[in-house]
Amino acid sequence: MPSTDSKREKAREVVDILEEISVLLNTELDRTQLSLCVSLIENGVNPEALATAIKELRRETQDLQPETAMSE
Repeated sequence: MPSTDSKREKAREVVDILEEISVLLNTELDRTQLSLCVSLIENGVNPEALATAIKELRRETQDLQPETAMSE
């Protein structure tokens, strides 16, 4: 049975790889956000639904940005 430290190290390695992929795909997700997404998916959240929700939340927050912030 793998030790707790071994599991943590493997989890860090996975997040490192996901972070590299995230940067390459320009997702603008940080390590914490990536870890939360992985946790949600591991707990049964549909990955496509999660991606759609993230996109929608980004659209909504961009719509809430003041006009002056967009012109800078």
